[in-house]
Amino acid sequence: MRPDVASTRPLLDKLGVKPGAKVAIVNMNDDSFVALLHTRTQDIVKGKPSTPGDLVFFGAETPQDLSRISEMTDWIEPSGAIWVIRTKGGRDALRDTDVIAAGLTAGFVDNKIASFSDTHGAMRLVFRLRDRPRALRQQRAGVARKHSSATTGERGPTPTRRPGPR
Repeated sequence: MRPDVASTRPLLDKLGVKPGAKVAIVNMNDDSFVALLHTRTQDIVKGKPSTPGDLVFFGAETPQDLSRISEMTDWIEPSGAIWVIRTKGGRDALRDTDVIAAGLTAGFVDNKIASFSDTHGAMRLVFRLRDRPRALRQQRAGVARKHSSATTGERGPTPTRRPGPR
């Protein structure tokens, strides 16, 4: 797709909201977005969740708002994400570089941007792979090995063929 052509993917797909996802909404008063979320999941809280979840949607208007990102590190699972929703373009005091810097300070990296609406954009912040807990990395490695074995049909090392009569 050309960069100047708007995506036709549904918003929840662009934002990675899966059925049954555990979602927290912070500093956002967008009833239509909450209604849209309810079409995909019922596990939605406003504010801090009681246990870590999959996604946090955080509305930010000023660079000072971004200081809250560091308190959200315990709000998401290691493979979860924080979406920072802000006004698009130069219409706001908040720039992409402000969001990126605040994410890095809190231990996150940005890895995706999406158009949230005609007036707002979203930037996804995630934990660096190396900073995710070891158990999660090992679990993923096991899944990758299983998937590789299933697709190749191999169950272990390939036996070496010994020279001999044929």
